Amino acid sequence: MDMNVTARVATGVREVPAHLWDACAGAANPFVSHAFLSALEESGSVGGRTGWQPVPVIVDGADGAPVAIAPAYAKSHSQGEYVFDHAWADAWERAGGAYYPKLQIAAPFTPVPGPRLLLRDPAAAPALIAALEAMTDQHDLSSAHATFVLPEEVPAFEAAGWLIREGTQFHWRNDGFGTFDDFLATLASRKRKAIRKERAAAVQGLEIRHLTGAEIGAREWDAFWTFYQDTGSRKWGRPYLTRSFFPLLGERMGDRLLLILAYRNGEPIAGALNLIGADSLYGRYWGATEEVPFLHFELCYYQAIDAAIARGLTTVEAGAQGEHKLTRGYAPISTWSAHYIPNPGFRRAVADFLVRERAAVEMDQQFLERLTPFRKGD
Repeated sequence: MDMNVTARVATGVREVPAHLWDACAGAANPFVSHAFLSALEESGSVGGRTGWQPVPVIVDGADGAPVAIAPAYAKSHSQGEYVFDHAWADAWERAGGAYYPKLQIAAPFTPVPGPRLLLRDPAAAPALIAALEAMTDQHDLSSAHATFVLPEEVPAFEAAGWLIREGTQFHWRNDGFGTFDDFLATLASRKRKAIRKERAAAVQGLEIRHLTGAEIGAREWDAFWTFYQDTGSRKWGRPYLTRSFFPLLGERMGDRLLLILAYRNGEPIAGALNLIGADSLYGRYWGATEEVPFLHFELCYYQAIDAAIARGLTTVEAGAQGEHKLTRGYAPISTWSAHYIPNPGFRRAVADFLVRERAAVEMDQQFLERLTPFRKGD
């Protein structure tokens, strides 16, 4: 590419015009869109005292417009990342270093693989990575971390000398299914029966609705906020997202939202919020005000499969961790992150850890693959 480029740091996503940001981000993954990331800022879910300070790194081309952007944040903790480095922080601080602040290249609170090098010009990737390194070095940060990067981005980070970490998630794949029963036909008989039994028990006495766009109004957001608060307080102590984030999201990208609600006697008692990508359905948040056996699995996993089949989507990604997804047709896949650690001694220690960890992750994946519920052989 033309090497007449400059790098800069913005004070937030909102500083960049939406059309210029999205020209780099593309339309496939909603979590790196200007609409999603700016809603996080405007709602106060990031910035201020949250420990997520937006500092997007931008490489401008000869025409003065961005050719590459990294959605970056200065972090004062390791919460909301889902690629866990607490042990690294402890080790570095025991050695007398300051692990925080660090630089995080991510979609906040979103363990979803997606582009972290947003490129209008693919040839700008090395310049963007170099800019991230320069920012880390010049501000004396301990490290930079690009989490849940796409597999095709890994070689660019490797070429720059970043350390690569492997993890595991469970995704559902649509092998051209026309109906949920087509999917069930690929499972062992015992698993088919168990899922049918779960689904019947979960929805007994309930009405399930799929809402998108203008169908999601103030009443639905009020109900979902109650659900989200309950789950967030149990998982994290306090919810990461603010009340105003959800209607902002609905206003800006309602056609890319799918809210699945369960009603009893006309009142919503549980819900799951999904975002719709170009070829994937992303399950993000869930909650309930009434305990109903198997309803979590129904709304978050089975209804998501129904929706993906109806929309012709190839994948359902239902979030981080959760080996219970395995018996419900979600198979293990590798996720990737990239880590820049300037200090040579600290880098060697982390690199040694990652070699051992990857061997364990891959061995675990092989074991998990044998536990999938799909029919083995004829």
